[in-house]
Parts: sequence; structure tokens; C-alpha cells
Amino acid sequence: LPLGGSLLSRAVSGRCPVNRAIGRDTAHGRISPVASVDRGQGIKVEHSVSVNRPTEEVYKFWRNLENLPRFMDHLEAVVVIDEDRSHWIAKGPAGTKVEWDAEIHNEIPEALLAWRSLPGSEVDHAGSVHFTPTGDATEVRVVLSYDPPAGRIGAAAAKLLGEDPSQQVQEDLRRFKQVMEAIEAPAPVKPKKSAGRR
Repeated sequence: LPLGGSLLSRAVSGRCPVNRAIGRDTAHGRISPVASVDRGQGIKVEHSVSVNRPTEEVYKFWRNLENLPRFMDHLEAVVVIDEDRSHWIAKGPAGTKVEWDAEIHNEIPEALLAWRSLPGSEVDHAGSVHFTPTGDATEVRVVLSYDPPAGRIGAAAAKLLGEDPSQQVQEDLRRFKQVMEAIEAPAPVKPKKSAGRR
């Protein structure tokens, strides 16, 4: 298959003909039972942004996974299945859609949210978001590991097509900051005046 056909085949079938041709099996033999991407096999992306909002608000907004398409440009929808599992729909190459199920496998309220794609997903990936209070603001750091279609060859092709995942994450975080800082803070509750004695 030409490279473009390989990418499309992987997006549609969840199987990579290039990996199959070189005898690499990315669907089995994971090092960790919670890993969706084998150590040393995938691509790692890490970016952070400072958001001028309290950590509780920032975490709560991100924890509602259905908010993610509001700032992640490549996502069409995230449908929450239950407290830990969700179904993701993303824009694929040439107008296709790529879908997968993910689960949250580690959570520390207002500090950490870590997820992984479930077995059989079209996209093998895992990631975490770290929330750190910094005065009146919150540092949001995203660490993402993924196995792109056709491995590193596919990642290089994606960059040529203007779909550099590192740049995507950076832009997503910039939009996240804009969305969060545009949300009006709740008005402070004014204390009720006592009627006083007559």
C-alpha cells in the first residue's frame, strides 16, 4: 500500500499493514497492564499552559469529558458511558472518522487525570493531565503517548500534512486557556442584611 493508503487502512480497520509487513505486533505483549502504547514504541508529546482560573474550576471543566471538543479541534464528540469509560469520535484523514473507547485509570481530584484507550480501539494512546496551583492560576500539563498509524513513518507523514500532534496539543491548550478564561467567575454571594431591632 502507498503511505496514504496505509494511513487510511489503519484508520478504518484498526490494523497497520506496515506493522504487519515488518512483523511488529502493536496489539499484544504490552509491558504494563495499564499501558495502551508499548514503552519505546509510540510517540510522546508534552505541553503545558497557565490558566488564570482556580484549580478546582479548571479540573472540574476538564473532568467533564464532553467539554473536550470545545477546545480540541480534531475531536467531534466525546460520549460519557459511565464514570470511567467514554467513547471518542475524531476527524480522520480524507473526511473519515476515527472512533475509540477510553477509560480513566488514575484520578486524583484537582491534581491528576490519566486515561488510556481500551483494547480493540482504532487509536492506541494513553495520556495524563496534571493540574498544579500557581498562586491565583493553574498550570495544566498534558502528557500524551500514542502509536500513530504506520508508526513513526505515519507521524512524519502527518507532519507533512499539517497534522503535527505536538502542535495540535499546543493549540488545544491555547484554546483551553481561552475558553476557561472567558467563562465568567460566579458572582460572590452578598451577605444578607439583618433586619435589625426596632
